[in-house]
Amino acid sequence: EVQLVESGGGLVQAGESLRLSCAASGFPFDNYFMGWLRQAPGKEREGVACINTGDGDTFYAYFAEGRFTISRDNAKNTVTLQMNNLKPDDTAIYYCAASEFNYGLGPGLYDHWGQGTQVTVSS
Repeated sequence: EVQLVESGGGLVQAGESLRLSCAASGFPFDNYFMGWLRQAPGKEREGVACINTGDGDTFYAYFAEGRFTISRDNAKNTVTLQMNNLKPDDTAIYYCAASEFNYGLGPGLYDHWGQGTQVTVSS
């Protein structure tokens, strides 16, 4: 059974940091592209960051560039999202997702999803 379990969300003030983690199981993690996506109230789900399988190449949404860092540990089957200088607009449910064949930020590219973790940033 494929499982993606996110953790690390919470309530922070603007300018603070959070580190999200995702524990993966039930599939060959090191062969999958991984991503973090988010959905704010009343908005569509959008990609935040993604990471390649082998060389660790990464790609970020414009709003995440320079503030967020995605990384993966293939030995531990985990992917993390370090978020710095958080803004109220970053408030959303953050999802970890896995894609067997596609590398990118589009939600439709992903095969498996976690349940999400809430991130709330107060001003």
